[in-house]
Amino acid sequence: MKNAIVLAAGLGRKIWPYGEFRQKCTIPVANKPIIRRIVENLVEIGIEQIIVVVGHYAQQVRGAIADIPNVKFLPQHPLNGTADAVLTALKTLNDENFLIIYGDTVTTSENYRNLIKAFESQNAEAAALIQPLSDEDASNWLCAKTHNGCLSGIDGHPRGGSHRLCGIYAFKATAKPYLLRNPGIVTQVPVGGMPPPESEVAQSIQIMIDDGIEVLTVETTDFFVDVDKPWHVLEANRRLVDYLTKQVDENHIAVGAKISDAAEINGHVVLGENTVIGPRVVVNGTLIAGANNNITNGAILHGNIYIGDHCRISDYCDIESSAIGNRCIVGHGAEMSGVMFDKVYLYHYCEMSGVFGCATDIGAATVCGTLRFDDRDTPIQVEGRYEVPTYGANATYMGDYCRTGVNAIIMPGRRIGSYSVVGPGVILYEDVPSKTMVMAKQELITKPWGPDRYGW
Repeated sequence: MKNAIVLAAGLGRKIWPYGEFRQKCTIPVANKPIIRRIVENLVEIGIEQIIVVVGHYAQQVRGAIADIPNVKFLPQHPLNGTADAVLTALKTLNDENFLIIYGDTVTTSENYRNLIKAFESQNAEAAALIQPLSDEDASNWLCAKTHNGCLSGIDGHPRGGSHRLCGIYAFKATAKPYLLRNPGIVTQVPVGGMPPPESEVAQSIQIMIDDGIEVLTVETTDFFVDVDKPWHVLEANRRLVDYLTKQVDENHIAVGAKISDAAEINGHVVLGENTVIGPRVVVNGTLIAGANNNITNGAILHGNIYIGDHCRISDYCDIESSAIGNRCIVGHGAEMSGVMFDKVYLYHYCEMSGVFGCATDIGAATVCGTLRFDDRDTPIQVEGRYEVPTYGANATYMGDYCRTGVNAIIMPGRRIGSYSVVGPGVILYEDVPSKTMVMAKQELITKPWGPDRYGW
């Protein structure tokens, strides 16, 4: 297999607040855009030609991977679905086999290898990567019916199912007619189902099955996350950081990096050039940190943690199982668990849990609530439909370029759009649209007071 088509044109509406001003496939996972990690994995397994189909915020995609050799960009106009996007890319291939990868998927190169190995060893016409649903709701996904290692059919957002399609496929060049025959809508839906009018690769696979062509199924072995909703950003980062830190079985200290004798290290550390772990720092778990970081003065890090470059982590802050971007600051007793994009500042005793967008500034004593009084998960409305996430339901999801004032309280499961402000003293019970400021209106009550009132 020498060719791959990566689909990176979609609008990403369901992942708000991260898809409105950002191409979804450029969201960072362990400090690297999803699309870049996909392309690097494809290069690693020997793919020689990578065609990336772009559309919505195309320049962001180019900016993320244009320095990688053998990558070609093709625009899709209009955005008519994934099968149409593949047909756009196939115009540049010379009747060769190819992979299809949806550009919002986060997994390991091993899953790619396993799919290609099964496809080639069994001389299949097509193969699909599938994943057990576990506790996921089948009605949220395109699902796979399987029989004896092959697809027996697809199911569009059914009321039940055992496996979901991952959006990663291998095809022979002879499959092109089935992409052309795609009806532009998924017809394999339950009675009462309401599929959008767009061409989906899975429907072309159904046509192949209807014509008696065997389509292999290969089940995921390592983790897999389809970054479709905001909580999937949190899940993808957590699972990838756990995967990367499990590969670390000894310390790796780069040139110029230092660990103070007054630090307490209970685990393994990987430190980039000139990163310093200073006195009174406690590391309980595995830490991977890039270059030029200053981790000092009583910072407490526990769980698996991934830190970018040029960060300051200091002053008795507490970080648990997080992915932290480049040029971030966490200090002065701040607590953090989740994901920070680049240049996020947490100061002065704030308590943050969730995903926090680029260049976001968190005011002193801002608190994210993570436990409801009824101990339940928070339903989150996505495109008008309420879902209860299986992961991160009560986390906070804050877009890029946001701010909070002092003593803001963000209730469980709330989302804050990009370019927005949550003012001082606000107790936030509802989502905040992008480009919005929310302020608390204070009612002042003035009464006479003095020694006589005090009771002197």
